[in-house]
Amino acid sequence: MLHIENAHYKINDYKVFIIESLTIDKGTSVAFVGRNGSGKSVLAKALASEQSLLSGQVNNQFKSSAHISFEQLQKLIDEEWKRNNTDMLSEGEDDTGLTTAQIIQEKTVDDKLCQQLAEQFGIAHLLDRRFKYLSTGETRKILICRTLMSKPELLILDEPFDGLDQLSRENLAEKLSELSKQGITIILILNRFNEIPLFVNYIGLLADCQLLKFGLKDTILDDETVKLLADLESLPNADLPDPEQSPAPLSDTLDRINLINGHVQYDDKVIIAGLNWQVKAHENWQIVGPNGAGKSTLLSLVTGDHPQGYNNDLTLFGRKRGTGETIWDIKRHIGYVSSSLHLDYRVSSSVKNVLVSGYFDSIGVYQAISDKQSKLADEWLSILGLTQQADKPFQSLSWGQQRLVLIARALVKHPTLLILDEPLQGLDHLNRELVKRWIDRLINNGHTQLLFVSHHAEDAPKCITHRLTFVPKVDFSYQYKIEKLN
Repeated sequence: MLHIENAHYKINDYKVFIIESLTIDKGTSVAFVGRNGSGKSVLAKALASEQSLLSGQVNNQFKSSAHISFEQLQKLIDEEWKRNNTDMLSEGEDDTGLTTAQIIQEKTVDDKLCQQLAEQFGIAHLLDRRFKYLSTGETRKILICRTLMSKPELLILDEPFDGLDQLSRENLAEKLSELSKQGITIILILNRFNEIPLFVNYIGLLADCQLLKFGLKDTILDDETVKLLADLESLPNADLPDPEQSPAPLSDTLDRINLINGHVQYDDKVIIAGLNWQVKAHENWQIVGPNGAGKSTLLSLVTGDHPQGYNNDLTLFGRKRGTGETIWDIKRHIGYVSSSLHLDYRVSSSVKNVLVSGYFDSIGVYQAISDKQSKLADEWLSILGLTQQADKPFQSLSWGQQRLVLIARALVKHPTLLILDEPLQGLDHLNRELVKRWIDRLINNGHTQLLFVSHHAEDAPKCITHRLTFVPKVDFSYQYKIEKLN
């Protein structure tokens, strides 16, 4: 049903993606796996007939196809926030953002099918909620439901499991298996070999912007090239670049965070209720819980980005919130990475300037860069393997490469508190292990402490000492479990 022969697809003026030969039959399920920068997203667009073909032959007999990606989700969220030019509405002003049901049916209106898909993906209770206020995992499920409304014959999903908790990942894999049994051809673009679902028949291996291998799943997984990619012995162990200036260490007797009876509420929807949380010196916390539980909301209270932070009894680094400190007084102690930051980094900026902006806690650079900052940024780019891309637009990098740059941006000043909200989304196996090594090295060799959110238990760095778990109750609210780890 889809055959590609000797095809060259344009990536930019200097680079092409190559497929020598590929045939995907109707009803099969395929997973393409590759490292960041290997061309996975270009392949997804090529299979969806969205990528510019320079030469070669493509015979696509599918009557309809659909492609889901991070970029599409970013565009959808951007469009929703533009419906209101501010997230703070005047009293009496209507919020014109679309509801979940409206987003799902924006292109194909079918109330019955919408309700059916929402129930299948466990989001029926969100149908009347404004889409732009939902969590990353919730918006991912909604985008999939929206796509399935058109009943495509070929469904291409670029990193569908990133941003989903374990139960949601299992649920999605099960639903995709059901779709495959119904005759829909499923193509998954992944960077984790352990995320390849059982129902997948074929695997393709990508590297250096070309399709290297394609064949039956068991055959590919037994291939020596694949095993070599999982060999972590080749990961660099170089020391991290120094900070621009060494941060003054805080007293061990000073609590880093003290939240008393924390509470966040939107209208009648309670997000956080009655949370008492204390982070002491030398503690590194993992924060876990289902999509929509309030993990990112809690972190935004700490970073000073949430307006209800000033309604809470919250003390950071010995200063109670609302006692005259500025947002910059808070941020100078913090390095931060999240999906929302990634979505917000839409300014026109070079790769190097994105890195340097970590020194200023800003989106973009609006002041002179010192020689030392420039030199240290070059050292980080060398570690990232992005020296040649230093002056290129940040948006020209692959999604995974962008995430690596943003992680380095959070690390450059060796912050007192490093806050990582799903930092490993979009990263392949080797780069995930590399980032975890960076984190452990920073924690062990300096005065930095960590708050780490991830749905993948195996993603937690070795330095984690405590865990805060959001535990769901039958009324859709949450209780909080705090534990010290061995």
